[in-house]
Amino acid sequence: MLETLVALLLAHALTDFVFQTSRMVREKEAGRWGSLTLHAMVAAVTTAVAIGAFSVTALWAVLVVASTHLLIDWGKARFRRTASTFLLDQALHLAVLVAVAALWPGLWVEGFLGGIEWLPAVMAVAAGLVLAVRAGGFAVGILMEPWKEIGAAGLVGAGRTIGELERFLIFLLALTGELGAIGFLIAAKSVLRFNTVREGRKLSEYVIVGTLSSFAWALFVSIAVIGILEALPASGIPFLSR
Repeated sequence: MLETLVALLLAHALTDFVFQTSRMVREKEAGRWGSLTLHAMVAAVTTAVAIGAFSVTALWAVLVVASTHLLIDWGKARFRRTASTFLLDQALHLAVLVAVAALWPGLWVEGFLGGIEWLPAVMAVAAGLVLAVRAGGFAVGILMEPWKEIGAAGLVGAGRTIGELERFLIFLLALTGELGAIGFLIAAKSVLRFNTVREGRKLSEYVIVGTLSSFAWALFVSIAVIGILEALPASGIPFLSR
């Protein structure tokens, strides 16, 4: 079941945070069925490829994932975009993936990729990387949106890039067992930001909230991936060998 869930999770991460354009997001939020349907079709394709199975059971699983993805996104479009609706949306998607993996746990074994013992571990790391870096960017961005004018004085897109880099580093350090180095990363960012944040309380609080939420997201995803890897064979992946 866990191998199947990992494959489904990677497909979801790619669907929502790699293969989805900004235009598609805007049109989905406007409730346009064309973009909602296209996004669901992408979910179907990525799910089918990730599980690597083309049986009747696999077809049912793909249909369940794609149709529920469509319904969940349609429902989300009825509400204003907030951090809460983003988290609820992702929680519902995850619940569907867990249910599908529980109903059809043999999907991964039945697929043509099922004989590759180390692949689920690689897929878990890939999914975690996308969720930590890309999904974290969306989550933090939505959280900070009410105060975006405060942080608008810097270079265009620089804050997003810095956030992606720091979450990538946290994810890498956590998976390689260098948790202590994360403290040095926090200290280094604090030193670099010192001259900026001392100019005003609002900017200082903006930076603190953004930094802590970004670090917390990356750490949460990293811990989840480490937990999954503990239950999966990691042979063939040198830095993940136990």
